[in-house]
Amino acid sequence: MAETLEISEVYRAAQVLRDVARHPRLIGVPKINPEAEVYLKPENLQHTGAFKLRGAYYKISQLTPEEKAHGVIACSAGNHAQGVALAATRNGIKSLICLPAGAPISKIEATKRLGAEVCLVPGVYDDAYQKAVELQKEHNYTFIHPFDDLKVIAGQGTIGLEILEEMPDVEAVIVPIGGGGLIAGIAFTLKQLKPDVKVYGVQAEGAPSMFQSINDGERVRLEKVATIADGIAVKEPGVNTFDFCSKYVDEIVTVSEDEIAAAILALIEQQKLVSEGAGAVSVAAAMFDKVPIKGKKTVCVVSGGNIDVTILNRVITRGLVKSGRNCTLTLDLTDQPGQLSGVCHVLGENGANIISVTHERNSHITSINGCLIRVEVETRNNDHIEILRNALTEKGYHVV
Repeated sequence: MAETLEISEVYRAAQVLRDVARHPRLIGVPKINPEAEVYLKPENLQHTGAFKLRGAYYKISQLTPEEKAHGVIACSAGNHAQGVALAATRNGIKSLICLPAGAPISKIEATKRLGAEVCLVPGVYDDAYQKAVELQKEHNYTFIHPFDDLKVIAGQGTIGLEILEEMPDVEAVIVPIGGGGLIAGIAFTLKQLKPDVKVYGVQAEGAPSMFQSINDGERVRLEKVATIADGIAVKEPGVNTFDFCSKYVDEIVTVSEDEIAAAILALIEQQKLVSEGAGAVSVAAAMFDKVPIKGKKTVCVVSGGNIDVTILNRVITRGLVKSGRNCTLTLDLTDQPGQLSGVCHVLGENGANIISVTHERNSHITSINGCLIRVEVETRNNDHIEILRNALTEKGYHVV
């Protein structure tokens, strides 16, 4: 059975967090969706690089002396871990964090640096959660849930207060969803204070637990989750967060891996902001018209920026392809002198920058005297790619 939250709790959390959390200002981003007035709430600039500090710190600040003496335990895909570690260390409390063994190394190391003891658990977030529950019972730690706790939800709700304070006429807010703590807090706060604001939630296609749960009218547990947005790779939403989403969220949508990558790239290029996959899903929803925001004053919550640099390069490459900035053209040519230089001439004439060329003579899909040429080029956008295809076709080249 879901519990109830009062708006006074969110205001109390804001008081506690006044000198603890950063309060990043909204940033206008006209290029993200030219048909809407889009702004970012950049929680990737928060201490520890994510919004999670808010809920974790408020929850820990409200513990009894006895609970504090036992120490705290948490489980996390990474960001909640750092929030709990920082909050516990600042309050002079011992903390143990269970992390999925596959969590980015940067998040594991950051959690240790903030003073927590780390326990790596094989599997995903949900496996780490089970381990944390076992250890909590064994050692009588105080458990700090990453999303399904009213005080944690109240802490995240302070973002809603800040958005309304800075932009009282906001019309739509787009929020990433993993377990649902962030959107539960923001949606509850906004709907209490300005009920006509539209609140849209976004999940990765590879981890649509809340999306499916809301569509089915009951909490759904997914068999598996797989997404570059590791911060929202949660198999099952919480009891409280599902209830809050059912009551206060207007619509939940999903975005693809390529759309997430394109959003990360757009934030880096246009705003000089580094977002992790989980943080960029809200921007992806605005970029690719997943939610009805045309003509509306819209805020995208960028929930975190703790992306592992080892996957950033891959994400940027995918983002370049998705946004038409990088393209591989495959041509079926007759194997004779001058063919490659002809292709290069056409590409150069039409403003494409060649990155690499691969020549394949023995392909089973070409004629005996034919060859395949793969040319990777830098392009301006998808329209430019179409111009290149047409120019090559007009010159008699067969683009596969």
